[in-house]
Amino acid sequence: MSKLYHCVDDRWVEHSHSPIFHLHESGSGTPRVAATAPGGDPMVLRSLTDCLTPPFILLYVLLVPSGEGEPGRYESPEISRAQLHGFLDRFADYLQNDSRFDLWVHSPDDRATVVWDQHNLIWAYGPTEQFVTTLRMLGFQNGRPTIDFEHMHHYRTTFDGDAKAVLEAFDWHRAPLQPQDEQ
Repeated sequence: MSKLYHCVDDRWVEHSHSPIFHLHESGSGTPRVAATAPGGDPMVLRSLTDCLTPPFILLYVLLVPSGEGEPGRYESPEISRAQLHGFLDRFADYLQNDSRFDLWVHSPDDRATVVWDQHNLIWAYGPTEQFVTTLRMLGFQNGRPTIDFEHMHHYRTTFDGDAKAVLEAFDWHRAPLQPQDEQ
């Protein structure tokens, strides 16, 4: 099971990125790390957020709901590292195998954010040297993460219960989707 598929010989097959990352300047001149989440493994996000100082604010960007709620940007109250880890552990299967969302983790103290998008790409803004060190310790190599191939997202009804439970996990504040949320 996977959230992302690509076409090989006229068949749709699961796609897993290679473990690669790239350090570069964003359009604003702020350095960022672009990385992959091979197989949609939440451990990559967790490891990068372990470089940050709590408390955290989650932004769960629900792009394609399946009856669990309205599309939108769901912002959590401040949460602890233990609460973040609990959330990632509780919803690991859903986060790994369903494409209906993006997930952002922000550290106000560090003014840093790690974004995991529905393409299993991760964008990390903040302590880039720590991010790079962490990724190298996880076996990542230099490369250019991209999604420049024909692909298909999977939205699995088997995870509808988990998707609903995500919206019950915190006292979220919902705002409409923004134009940049469209991918």
